[in-house]
Amino acid sequence: MGRHRFHLIALLAAFAMYALVGAAGAADLQDSVRRYRATHEAQIVGQLDELTRFRSVAADPTALAATANKLQAWLKDRGFEARLLSEADGPPLVFGFLRAPGARRTVVFYAHYDGQPVTPSQWKTDPFTPVMRSGPLNSGEHEVNWKADATSTFDPQWRLFARSASDDKASIIAFLAAFDALKAAGRKLTVNVKVVWEGEEERGSPHLAALLRTYHDLLTSDLWLIGDGPVHQSRRPMLYFGARGTLGFQLTVYGPLRPLHDGHYGNWVPNPAAMAANLVAQMRDDEGTILIPGFAADVRPLSAPELSAIAALPPVESSLREEFAVGRTEGHEGLPASLMRPALNIRGIRSGQVGSEAANAIPTEAVVSMDLRLVPDQTPAAVRANIEAFLRAKGWTIVTAEPDMATRRSNPRLVRLEWESGYPALRSDMASPAAKAVIAAAGATQVAGAPQVAGAPQGAGAPQGAGAPQGAGATQGAGATQVAGRASHEPLALLPMMGASVPLYLFADTFQVPVIGLPIANHDNNQHAANENLRLQNLWDGIQVYSALMADLKW
Repeated sequence: MGRHRFHLIALLAAFAMYALVGAAGAADLQDSVRRYRATHEAQIVGQLDELTRFRSVAADPTALAATANKLQAWLKDRGFEARLLSEADGPPLVFGFLRAPGARRTVVFYAHYDGQPVTPSQWKTDPFTPVMRSGPLNSGEHEVNWKADATSTFDPQWRLFARSASDDKASIIAFLAAFDALKAAGRKLTVNVKVVWEGEEERGSPHLAALLRTYHDLLTSDLWLIGDGPVHQSRRPMLYFGARGTLGFQLTVYGPLRPLHDGHYGNWVPNPAAMAANLVAQMRDDEGTILIPGFAADVRPLSAPELSAIAALPPVESSLREEFAVGRTEGHEGLPASLMRPALNIRGIRSGQVGSEAANAIPTEAVVSMDLRLVPDQTPAAVRANIEAFLRAKGWTIVTAEPDMATRRSNPRLVRLEWESGYPALRSDMASPAAKAVIAAAGATQVAGAPQVAGAPQGAGAPQGAGAPQGAGATQGAGATQVAGRASHEPLALLPMMGASVPLYLFADTFQVPVIGLPIANHDNNQHAANENLRLQNLWDGIQVYSALMADLKW
């Protein structure tokens, strides 16, 4: 038995007995929630359709305010104490509270109602006019008029296309539908429930820290559950226990004052595009390894339970290479392990012109936009100091504004450095009592997928879980395999830290309680891009998990 396998078994054994106690009750709970969902699919999708019609992006403060008012009303309709929490000129936090008689613990369910900006011309249809399609784009899909017959059964492979459908309004609707299902079944909550829905997460949460401080007592709890992000690429349900931090910056490398004929001056006047390319190559190699001396000095090693969780994840690399049409990957450790280390991403490089606009000239400058993904225990301040020291050691003079003539003439390697705001990473303890309870409750949900419609397009990007049976009678659902109508439960995918960046550290630092991620969106949802979408089976599975974490969570 391998060392990672041994540690995984030890971690699972710590809460396995708890998971077995009351298993029949958990199954009854999930069955009742599933029955409710099956008879209210049109209503649930209708609420998501309504919510995604709000243009809740940073450029439209009025729509953000209207979205917050709608969410507050929905919470009040369900008996929550609901209010809007504001700070300065930012959109409000939507706050809700419902006390459960006899509950000893309080859990905050977080999500965000704002979305990324849109470029409508890049979308197949209006991003704020939701459209249901039978599958992913370019898979032979067709539009579905789901409103025509509200009594029809919804194919779980259908996808609703709209901005914020998956990131992050799906989590809000899953929470509300789960609560409605529990109420309809007469199920009591095992925890006091608080809701925090943010309206500027996609802007970097500039007011969130102040809001958490101002309303500290109101938001105090024993656990934060973060409803954001996609599930594992195998479609297994997933929990994540942290997220990488982020820090962005831009380099401007200066060359001649005006473009110069490269025949007359090439090989003599330095080319800023070439200097920028060489600088990038000195900062990271072709495998994604950061070459800056001392950059990883503060990185916290992974614990044995974290290594075990990574080793237990089903392999998805082969199917993702096919989906993304790439001939190789960076590094050699596999996708999950690669997300556990820092990253230096080149967001864009601009210098001169290309194609029909290209000129035989030395450009005047080159601009490189980069972002860093940080891991515990790196801090933005220390990383910034490290990079600036690296640049100076390489002979670069750093300026923070457009240089004057004297500065340009007296410095052979001149770079303008512009830093963005950033924040650190977080990895919560996967073996804490709260984490064990969340894993047990979420793991007890039977999230078997509904049978596929014969000939329904699956499209690229539907990798199956390891060991899942194929062929006649085998159905791939999110997180489980269904053979001849029988659900075979697969374990949760447990990810120590999500590769993307979410300011989870704010919740942990402010309240000193565990923070655990509860994603439900499909991995191929076009998050932050055109034609964002949500696969319905992911919404159905999310409803099951949310219900368990309100009515079956105990520690």
